Amino acid sequence: MEPEVFIDIVREALQLVAILVAATIVPSLTVGLCVAVFQAATSINEQTLSFLPRLLVTLAALTLGAHWGLEKLMSFFRLMVELIPQSVG
Repeated sequence: MEPEVFIDIVREALQLVAILVAATIVPSLTVGLCVAVFQAATSINEQTLSFLPRLLVTLAALTLGAHWGLEKLMSFFRLMVELIPQSVG
C-alpha cells in the first residue's frame, strides 16, 4: 500500500473529528456569544450566568446529534475494516 493512502486515511479521520466536534461546540459558542452580548447590554457581570445555557445547549446538541455522529463513526470504521486486507496484502 502506498503512503498516500495512509495520508488520506489520516486526513479523513481528522476531518471527521473536526466535524463531530464542531457539531457540538458551535451551538455552545453561539449561545455563549448571545449571553455575553446580553450581559454587556444590561451591565450584568455575573460569570456563572452563561454557564447553564451553554451546558444545556451542549447537552441538547449531543443528544440530538448522537445518532448522526455515531452513524458517521460507524461508516468510517467500516471503511477502515474494509481497507485492512489491502494494507496487509
